[in-house]
Amino acid sequence: MSSERRVTSIASVADWPAAERRRVEFVLTDIDDTLTLRGRLPALAYASLERLAEAGFKVIPITGRPAGWCDHIARMWPVEGVVGENGAFWFRHDPTAGRLVRRFLVDDATRRANRSRLDGLADRILAEVLGCALASDQLYREADLAIDFCEDVRPLSDTDVARIVDLFEAAGCTTKVSSIHVNGWFGDYDKLTMTRLLLREVFGVDLDGALDRFVFVGDSPNDQPMFAHFPNSIGVANLRRFFGALSTPPRWLTEQEGGQGFAEVAQLLLAARNPGDTAIRLPAS
Repeated sequence: MSSERRVTSIASVADWPAAERRRVEFVLTDIDDTLTLRGRLPALAYASLERLAEAGFKVIPITGRPAGWCDHIARMWPVEGVVGENGAFWFRHDPTAGRLVRRFLVDDATRRANRSRLDGLADRILAEVLGCALASDQLYREADLAIDFCEDVRPLSDTDVARIVDLFEAAGCTTKVSSIHVNGWFGDYDKLTMTRLLLREVFGVDLDGALDRFVFVGDSPNDQPMFAHFPNSIGVANLRRFFGALSTPPRWLTEQEGGQGFAEVAQLLLAARNPGDTAIRLPAS
């Protein structure tokens, strides 16, 4: 039996000291089941993004979702940029130039070669793990392979999910399990690697030298590297269902799930700067 300590409880985000909240300038957030709620982006979550941007916070989604989605997010959402496909790239709409800037970690030729290898691996996984499927957004991906185990298919067992992970790893892929997909790619980058690049290249900020200026919000075990790195790390309430698989928890936990939990975080940040700010109407607990 493993001696690794598992999480049983996390302190409420309501206990986050105001002095620490006032130092935050960058809000990094996952999307699926962190900004979304039961698969949809609630108006409250989007309004929270907008209010944070209006107040001067730099909001950056950090997601496993595909390049096609990230193009839209970078152009249309009130965000400073987006890191996508688990760290394969950052996209940002440059307001001065009026165009989208796309920064991939590897060159076009390498991505094409990796895509061919991933296509072959997809065929093997689909053949060996019955009931899984290519993620519905796979067509819009540039650098990784996403296998759906519960978004648009009947939920698979933990054993089947573990088998998908094993097949990725046997092929030499870096692999992460989100709340809906198993993602795999060739290369040793991750969300944190590309987040560092974005902050240095666009904002001239050394992430590791200014951690008190950041907060990260997530929802699942694949966010653990980010939870571990950021002192201001927060899980939305639906993270509770992963406590048994969680060894590196966030510092704080919201009362509400998904996008409603993200709105709690936004309200706390806004109130720290302006105690009278009640622009975000939170749902009753």
